[in-house]
Amino acid sequence: MVGESGDLRLMAPIDAVEVALANRDTIGGIKVRVGFHASQNSGTAPLDIALKVAEEAGLPLMAHIDVPPPTLEEVLERLRPGDILTHCFRPFPNNPTTPEGGVRPAVLEARKRGVIFDIGHGMGSFAFKTARTMLANGFAPDCISSDVHALCIDGPVFDLLTTMSKFLCLGFPLADTVRAATDAPAKALRRSDLGTLRPGAAGDASVLELEAGEFDYVDSTGERLTGRTRLSARAVVINGKLLEG
Repeated sequence: MVGESGDLRLMAPIDAVEVALANRDTIGGIKVRVGFHASQNSGTAPLDIALKVAEEAGLPLMAHIDVPPPTLEEVLERLRPGDILTHCFRPFPNNPTTPEGGVRPAVLEARKRGVIFDIGHGMGSFAFKTARTMLANGFAPDCISSDVHALCIDGPVFDLLTTMSKFLCLGFPLADTVRAATDAPAKALRRSDLGTLRPGAAGDASVLELEAGEFDYVDSTGERLTGRTRLSARAVVINGKLLEG
């Protein structure tokens, strides 16, 4: 199987700009996947092309990263303020931590520059070991997302609430966890009308229950964690109307 960025002939920057400009009401940004699984040996070329598209369309960019090439440093040095690195707590290689238990300098510099760090759990992109080290160093994710797709919906991800629950069990505060899954992603998409309950915003909300018990969690590497907390869905509010399950 060839990743969609592995053959640069499959990339269509001119078409991408045209579509983005014609659909500004629905398109929030440009996404590119780089790394050996997604782009084989193309290195940073797909990212450079996507950045040109994002600049031309006036949109933020989200960069997926898996295993080298390119390296995490090569990706981060190209991202602009407001761009997003997803899979930011991935396991080795291209993990954001050092062997000594610190945070890579390029990661710290990118945050200072305004790059947004998104979890994007997925099938192979989140490790408890990485998360523990990053949180211990005071480096919290900006956004918590599940990256649910066909290969991970039956585990290890399952859904967004499971991903949020993993962070609670790692000691991340509830308020910060909720904010990282609501308000922060809305701001990253430049949608001030979403992710908030401020007057005038969309009247949408999820009604959750914080359960206590013994719950089994697993990360992308197969490491298991027994947690004492779980978020469960009880109802949703859409346009101000309560819908109970």
